[in-house]
Amino acid sequence: MIIDPKMLNILVCPKTRGPLTFDSKTNELISKKAKLAYPIKDGIPILLIDRARKLE
Repeated sequence: MIIDPKMLNILVCPKTRGPLTFDSKTNELISKKAKLAYPIKDGIPILLIDRARKLE
């Protein structure tokens, strides 16, 4: 799956309001500042902090 660059420019991390990057290997949006990975299900980003995976 590929994320539209226009959409990626609009979306921000709900915790930090910082930018997100797309990880095509895991199909997640990554917030480096918050160290969280938000899943994408059926093409829809799930930008809920409690559903994000913590990164190390």
